[in-house]
Amino acid sequence: MNIVFRVDSSVQIGTGHLMRCLTLADVLRAKKTTVSFICRELPGNLCDFIERKGFGTYRLPFITAHDDNQNPGYTQWLGVGWKEDAEQIKAILVKEDKAIDWLIIDHYALDRQWETMLRPYVKKMMVIDDLANRNHNCDLLLDQNLYENMETRYKGLVPEHCQILLGPKYALLRSEFREERRNLRQRDGNVQRILIFFGGSDPTNETSKALEALRLLNRPDIAVDVVIGASNTHANEVEALASNIPDTICHFHVENMAELMALADLSIGAGGTATWERCCVGLPSLVITIAENQRDIAENLAQNGSIINLGWYESIKESDINSTLENFLANPDRIRQMSLKGMQLVDADGTNKVAETVEEISTK
Repeated sequence: MNIVFRVDSSVQIGTGHLMRCLTLADVLRAKKTTVSFICRELPGNLCDFIERKGFGTYRLPFITAHDDNQNPGYTQWLGVGWKEDAEQIKAILVKEDKAIDWLIIDHYALDRQWETMLRPYVKKMMVIDDLANRNHNCDLLLDQNLYENMETRYKGLVPEHCQILLGPKYALLRSEFREERRNLRQRDGNVQRILIFFGGSDPTNETSKALEALRLLNRPDIAVDVVIGASNTHANEVEALASNIPDTICHFHVENMAELMALADLSIGAGGTATWERCCVGLPSLVITIAENQRDIAENLAQNGSIINLGWYESIKESDINSTLENFLANPDRIRQMSLKGMQLVDADGTNKVAETVEEISTK
């Protein structure tokens, strides 16, 4: 097969969309599939990282003079108008040496209009979405998140023939998480190590907020790992704060996130893709929502007992994190139960399930 991904990363978008696409791409490549990416060179993009992973990457130009006021909401994420983006994609697709079996799209700014324009140039289309707020013209749709109305979210938004994969059992997790899960130690609810990670960019610098809360906690007996993403513009400030907290280590551009999560007893972080990674290895977490699409997921997971939802980042102070930590650390049994509930949601085999579905549809 020949598969092309259309996905972007930036300071504004973050890196989660790209990372989950790379996860799926790795599994597809292992099945002797040709995989390439089309990405716009937005500020804070990871095009170089994609190429270091060995994938062909078509780079779309970023126009700094583009007027964002003409593109409200998520459409700003595209950097250009949807028609211009589609025309640029079309120019790339028609030059491909062989037929394109799948175009896989992970982008909140794209919908049925864009997809319909590019339909003639590919055999099949897959959409990765979390919002269920727009129509799609695709053959396969994946939403790996947990919602109360999960089974009906995309009713009327996709064609009748479209196959839909819903829920955390299809979470796109790297193979390292499957390996760590097989060898997990038994968690007893006691906290000796805390992991802080707020995504690849952390534009509102929640990492520093969490570090300040740990400084106030004043627990030198607890070790701290801080993961700083590749697009984080606050790295220097975070590193300076961490240097003043005993037994605190900063990690940059990590390749062993599953290992760090398995070693930790508690996490402080954002929603998004990392949510399912933490659940997979049974890592209890305090979650601060930093994007609109994380709100419902965090609320549903909190009701399920899989996380503690601290709430929207603008309303959360260092003192709020500190007081929640103090109460949580005093309740090991609650921590242990949270670990078990998270693991029940995610089985670490989601990426293989999605890749197998792509293969099955291709043969029809």
